[in-house]
Amino acid sequence: MSKGVRVKVWGDYALFSRPELRVERYSYDVMTPSAARGILEAIYWHPGMRWVIDKIYVRKPIQFTSVRRNEVKSKISNNNVLPVYNGAKKELYLNTKAEIVQRASMILKDVEYCIEAHFDMTEKASASDNPGKFKDIIMRRLKRGECYHQPYFGCREFPANFCLWEEEEIQTAYGPEDRKDFGLMLYDMDFTDPENIQPMFFRAILRGGVLDLQDCEVIR
Repeated sequence: MSKGVRVKVWGDYALFSRPELRVERYSYDVMTPSAARGILEAIYWHPGMRWVIDKIYVRKPIQFTSVRRNEVKSKISNNNVLPVYNGAKKELYLNTKAEIVQRASMILKDVEYCIEAHFDMTEKASASDNPGKFKDIIMRRLKRGECYHQPYFGCREFPANFCLWEEEEIQTAYGPEDRKDFGLMLYDMDFTDPENIQPMFFRAILRGGVLDLQDCEVIR
C-alpha cells in the first residue's frame, strides 16, 4: 500500500444521484466513494495503479436545493452507429426538441470536501513502474492544478475545483459528537466481469464530519 494523499475539492453544486430514484434525481447527502475516485482519476490515472478512497471529510454543512433541468431522455443506439460507420446510408441523429424532458433534481449546494486516499499497484504495472514514481507524478500534478479532464461532482455541469491539502489537521463542518446515519450508499461498481457489472453498497455513517471507508463492510 502506498502512502496516502489528501486532496481538497470544492464547488457550487453537486449531484451524487441515488440509483433507486431514476426519474427525479435526488442526491446522496455526501460524496460517494466512486465519485471521489472519479475525481482523482481525472487528475491522474494509470493502468498500473488503482485508487482506494480511505476517508472523505465534509468541510461545509450539508445543504440541499431544488432545480429543474432539461435532459435528453434517450441516446443513439449502438446498433445504428456501426452500420453508419461502415458506410450505410442511414440518418444518425437525435431530434433534441422531441427528446428533451424537464426533470426536477434535489442537489447539494456550496460543497467542500477533503479526500484522503492511497493507491495500490495492479498487475498491469510495467517493470519501470513503482509507488514512488506514481506518488511524485501525482504530487506534481496536484501542485500545478493539472488534470486529464475537468473533475466534476456527479454531473459534468457541476465542475469540481481541486488542490493539494498540505495542512496537518483537517477541520470539518461537524463536531466530534455529531453522528449521521445515511443508510445504504453506493460504494462503487464491480467491474470484475465486464459482461455483468454489479453495484456495491455500504452503510454510510458520518462521524464528526468524516466518512471513514477503511475496513467498511461492502455489500454486493
